[in-house]
Amino acid sequence: MRETVFQTILLLALPASGKSEVRNFMIHMDPEKLQNEFHIGANLQLDDYPYVHFLRCIDTELEKENQPRIFYPANDKPLTDGRDWATFIYLLNEDYHNLHNRLHVHCDSASAYLFQRIDRAASAAGLDMRLANLPSSVRLHMQQALEEPAAVILHDLEKQYPDSFHNKTLIIECARGGKDGSLMPLSGTQGYQFSLPYLSHDLLEHAAILYIRCTPEQSRARNNKRSKGNTDQASNLFHGVPIDVMMEDYGCDDMLYLLETSAVKNTITLHAHERTYHLPIGVFDNRKDQTSFLRRDKSTWTKAEIDTVTKGIRSATDTMWAHYNK
Repeated sequence: MRETVFQTILLLALPASGKSEVRNFMIHMDPEKLQNEFHIGANLQLDDYPYVHFLRCIDTELEKENQPRIFYPANDKPLTDGRDWATFIYLLNEDYHNLHNRLHVHCDSASAYLFQRIDRAASAAGLDMRLANLPSSVRLHMQQALEEPAAVILHDLEKQYPDSFHNKTLIIECARGGKDGSLMPLSGTQGYQFSLPYLSHDLLEHAAILYIRCTPEQSRARNNKRSKGNTDQASNLFHGVPIDVMMEDYGCDDMLYLLETSAVKNTITLHAHERTYHLPIGVFDNRKDQTSFLRRDKSTWTKAEIDTVTKGIRSATDTMWAHYNK
């Protein structure tokens, strides 16, 4: 059966390239126009950034208790173990499963539940279950300190459960990259080449990629601009990525390399789950910034700005759609 809209779109780009702004644009679009012009249904949305931020919150609380940090050597540094990039993917897989099964979690503690999920995802990625191994008194303190942000993560997922998935499109946002100056192909735990094959079969089977192109230099400049004066690091639209992380984790990315070397034109070739997937991909070129205006109040968006970003996104989604129903 041919699809009428994309079932799942992986929205991928370097930080501050315009991913969250594009999501914001889609949320505010007329549903009929969104479907007719972009082949996108009413949006459901997942993002691994809340987990990235939550792990930094765990380390901050551990440091307050004079305990060793687990995930990051400092809040302005990259991950201690790059395999945690797969931990985030496994958490997204579970979110995907819970969303499609409209699973409502009933638990005494949202933080204890999220700690268990993080350990389970880390174990699948080949890491120890680090939170379960904390001293019980420390773990209890951590759960109490982080109950509110954990509850927000759980609530934000469950509040969007639809009555039906008919004409719905799930947008999954994440960013991956490698160290500044790296040669292609990236290796080890760097880049999309590492993370994307960890996505579940059910997800990959119906996925396409909308990639927002931006240079690493532009990504760093826009990251600095959007985060200036903002203290809410939980905000998708306004959070800032530390410079060491920008240089070590996002100094380059490998999406264009994967596109150029794919076995099928206008797709990304992935080998996972003993299968080969050819994910349709469209590139929205945002090197000349078309999206920063979307962080403003909608009432200030001009027709010229809307028309420009619409044309750019539509060109990318048309390319994706041409290969999606083959």
